[in-house]
Amino acid sequence: MTGATPPSAWGAALRSAFHAAIRRRHLSPRTEKAYAGWIRRTIRFHPGRNPAELGKREVEAFLTALAVERKVGPSTQNQALAALLFLYGKVLERELPWLDELVRARKRRRVPVVMSRTEVAAVLGQLHGTSRLMAELLYGAGLRLLECARLRMHDVDFERHSLVVRRGKGGGDRVALLPSARIEALREQRTFVARLHAEDIARGAGYVELPEALERKLPSASRELGWQWLFPATRTYHHRETHRVRRHHLHETVLQKAVRAAAIAARIPKRVTTHTFRHSFATHLLEDGYDIRTVQELLGHKDLKTTMIYTHVLNRGPAGVRSPLDRLATHREPAPYTDLSK
Repeated sequence: MTGATPPSAWGAALRSAFHAAIRRRHLSPRTEKAYAGWIRRTIRFHPGRNPAELGKREVEAFLTALAVERKVGPSTQNQALAALLFLYGKVLERELPWLDELVRARKRRRVPVVMSRTEVAAVLGQLHGTSRLMAELLYGAGLRLLECARLRMHDVDFERHSLVVRRGKGGGDRVALLPSARIEALREQRTFVARLHAEDIARGAGYVELPEALERKLPSASRELGWQWLFPATRTYHHRETHRVRRHHLHETVLQKAVRAAAIAARIPKRVTTHTFRHSFATHLLEDGYDIRTVQELLGHKDLKTTMIYTHVLNRGPAGVRSPLDRLATHREPAPYTDLSK
């Protein structure tokens, strides 16, 4: 899957039409970046060919190569197909019914990695400062990594003990738990952000990125304290389009690296990521007897089937099943182990 990208195939006109189509539909910047990447890879796979000239055979060859040569997973292959569907249907506006008929790879059903409460405490014990507070919100509120990183000052409601998650996965908003144990820490964090914001304004900065068209409708909002990130980055940057000095939220890789190092230091024999805290949040709530639909709402799942996966990792099993071996042990003590090689 190599080859130089022809200069005319992914030229200015196609790029401009692609980005305009993405933004008209209010798709996320991450989706925009991912789709653009797959379109570029398709062009490289067929060097010298204009995307508008490609047909069913070429697209199927590319998707097959992803699975056979690069051995990508079903989710990755489906994302590539979604990018091509968008390119032909929404950008080039070509009626290609065969694209809809392409078989999408089936996602593998995987049981999520879940930490015990002792393991969660051990990992959190290895974290410090902002990284620890963010990780505690991942576990205590069941947040996704970017949902936590993109919290703004006005998203914290101390009176209702809630966090407002805006534009979560799928673009929807929801209300999440605010752990009572971290209210004081969050108050201190907000005080820190307020002081940092005042310093930024004093030196002519203090601006922040706003969602969609809000910056045009409320031009002064980008400098208001309520719109500032709850977990700001340590550095500011110059935004070329507006010529303003902005401060972004803390980059997600900072917490990812910190959690990975903490899990190793805590000697947890599992593949622990930031998302493992969310899995553990859901599982522990179900273990505590909370209704699965309540957990579904807190997680922001549209389909109950997505939440049901956590019933497979409960300590007591999906239906409180007890192993027959455990029952047998209550009737008769097993004989001591001897040398199994005899």
